[in-house]
Amino acid sequence: MSDLRPELGDFSSIVCFKAVVTGVEETLGKAAARVALVSAGRKRGVNLVASLGLTGKGNDLDTACGMISSALGADGTRLCNVHSIRQDGDVIKVIVSDTVCMAGEADGTDRICTFTLGAVQGALEALTGRKLKGQHTASRWRGAAEDVFEFQDRA
Repeated sequence: MSDLRPELGDFSSIVCFKAVVTGVEETLGKAAARVALVSAGRKRGVNLVASLGLTGKGNDLDTACGMISSALGADGTRLCNVHSIRQDGDVIKVIVSDTVCMAGEADGTDRICTFTLGAVQGALEALTGRKLKGQHTASRWRGAAEDVFEFQDRA
C-alpha cells in the first residue's frame, strides 16, 4: 500500500478530480481557473520528474517521450497516455489521449485540458531544462483526429 494513504492507496476518482476542476472554474471563472490548474499541473510534472531522478535527462525528445509516457501513463500515475513528442519548427507537439481533464466530456465541448497540459509541460521543462508555454490546440471532442498539446519556448 501507499505511504500517502495507507488504506486507500495513491489513486482517487476521476469524478472527484473533475469536481475540483469545475468547482475552481465556477469560483474563479474559466480564465483564472485555467491559469491556476495549468500552474498546479506544471508543478506536479516538475515534482514527478524530480522524484524519479530524471531532471535534466531528457534533451532528446524521443527519450523524453518514453520517460513522460512511463511516468504519466498506465505504468505511472495514469494522468494520460503520451503517444509522441516531436519538434515541428519552434513548436514541440505532444500527442496525448485518455487525459483526466477530458474524461466524460461530451462531443463539441469547449473544455480544454488544463491540469494535464500543465503536468506534461512541467515534465518537459524538468527533463529538458527549457521554459515552455503550452496550449491545447486540437481535441478529439471537437473533431480532431488526436489530442495535441503544443509548447514553445517562453520569451
